[in-house]
Amino acid sequence: MDHILSIVLFTPLAGLLVLLFIPSSNVRAMKLWANFAALAGFLVSLPLVFNFDRTKDFQFVEKAPWIPMLGASYHIGIDGLGLLLVMLTTLLGFISILSSWNAITDRLKEYYAWFLVLQTAMLGVFMALDFLLFFVFWDLVLIPMYFIIAIWGGPRRVYAAMKFIIYTMIGSVLMFLGILTLYLQHYAQFQTYSFDIADLMQTHLSPVMSWWVFWAFFLGFAVKVPMWPFHTWLPDAHVEAPTAGSVILASVLLKMGTYGFLRFSLPLLPDSAKDPTIISVMAILSIIAIVYGALASLMQKDWKKLVAYSSVSHLGFCTLGIFALNPGGISGSIIQQINHGISTGMLFLIVGVVYERRHTREISEYGGLLKVMPVFTIIFGLAALSSMGMPPLNGFIGEITILGGAYQVSLNWAFWAVVGIALGAAYLLWLFQRTMLGEVKEKNQTLKDLSWREIAIFVPLVAWAFWIGLYPQPYFRVLDRSVAQIVERVHPGYYAERHLPNPLEAGSPRVALR
Repeated sequence: MDHILSIVLFTPLAGLLVLLFIPSSNVRAMKLWANFAALAGFLVSLPLVFNFDRTKDFQFVEKAPWIPMLGASYHIGIDGLGLLLVMLTTLLGFISILSSWNAITDRLKEYYAWFLVLQTAMLGVFMALDFLLFFVFWDLVLIPMYFIIAIWGGPRRVYAAMKFIIYTMIGSVLMFLGILTLYLQHYAQFQTYSFDIADLMQTHLSPVMSWWVFWAFFLGFAVKVPMWPFHTWLPDAHVEAPTAGSVILASVLLKMGTYGFLRFSLPLLPDSAKDPTIISVMAILSIIAIVYGALASLMQKDWKKLVAYSSVSHLGFCTLGIFALNPGGISGSIIQQINHGISTGMLFLIVGVVYERRHTREISEYGGLLKVMPVFTIIFGLAALSSMGMPPLNGFIGEITILGGAYQVSLNWAFWAVVGIALGAAYLLWLFQRTMLGEVKEKNQTLKDLSWREIAIFVPLVAWAFWIGLYPQPYFRVLDRSVAQIVERVHPGYYAERHLPNPLEAGSPRVALR
């Protein structure tokens, strides 16, 4: 298993190098190779699952000098959190590229090239254990996503792409100031330069400095989530992006923000993370996002914009779980991030299917699709049930675990989360009713049902949704140690005080999520 992470990380770039030598006139060859490269990226990541040891910390670690004079190194590795997000990235990357088969017809080589670069950048974010390396991958993600929206997007694509890049770049710059503060403070205390995350965790910051660094990180991660009120770039980006761009944006890119809170804000700045004022602010912003995103979804006339606002609501659950700062809330948040990638990825793919056939996303243009597209209707029904958190699908597991973690902190948190769940069911069921049921409009009577290629796109996501919903235990086991490290970092002695088994101790049974 030597260098397996590097192989996973750079397989998309290897595919890109071959793609560049395929003549642009050979459209079929470009499509086949791009899809093969994306599939290979998923297949080479599977050994990570089978060889992952849930009793150990970071695994498959690789480290080599990069910029020694700055204390920066090529240092990568994954724990349970990283494993789940890497697998989500490789699978959704393949599905996104496969969904582009008929949707993209111009400048194909550039399109697939940018997607493969994006795939490597996203994987690098979830693997990097060096803060400078992480930041390089973090910013690299912006470039291909900008071009995917700006070139292959809708009528307002340039506006949406510029809004996306401005918001995220401002957040990135402020986050980097926080990174530099930690870096320089580490040098002042230890007389060595290092961007290594393990080294930076030993750095002591004064309460005031820790406070400002936390908010610098917050602005970088909150924009990416995106948390209210930094969310306004998201609906525009989703609506104007091509289908595959929307899928990968919702399923993977947004998770970079929640990952940042879990990997950096909480472990590096534990005193600020548990500050009552900061917790209150994070909870209020999360609850506003949950309720506002759901209400905004109820008001939408555009199918794609409805799904876009639903992401604001769903990610509000994830940040609420994170700042419950207990095993239930954090575990539920991570599981729900995976669930959101699955369910919202399916919903954007569903919008893409009808848009390819009708070239409109106006909800009022549809109705009665059950009679002409029965297989499509079944898939849409499953995606909606998954997104609204109905058992036995995946969304239920994440939401109920977050609710348990939130309830331990505040009854009000749990109450507003329940309100958000109810509103989520309302807008998804209403969307299903308006588009799938009733009489078939004349323009929809000749619509074709899903092709075998389109069915193949949905099958792995539906199977994954049922797997998590019916048997989530393996996912919680994989996360036990990662979650325990975060909790113990923020609340030392948490498990001992509550007489709970600690996953960080050898031979400990699985921790109870309470």
